[in-house]
Amino acid sequence: MKLQHVPAARAGQSDMPPATADNPSQRRQIRSNDLFGGGREVLIEHAGEVYSLRHTSKGKLILTK
Repeated sequence: MKLQHVPAARAGQSDMPPATADNPSQRRQIRSNDLFGGGREVLIEHAGEVYSLRHTSKGKLILTK
């Protein structure tokens, strides 16, 4: 898989258009700083389950149920 660099036009935004009802396959790109909001962990609710996404001290992301 080849990674594509997407330069940001403004802080917190990417050049990728958001997914829409007309184009649900469009992937969204979200900066981890925006997702974590200065913290180290976020909780994600998916299909009635809660997952934890953690940012480690070594810069990795860990998703656990």
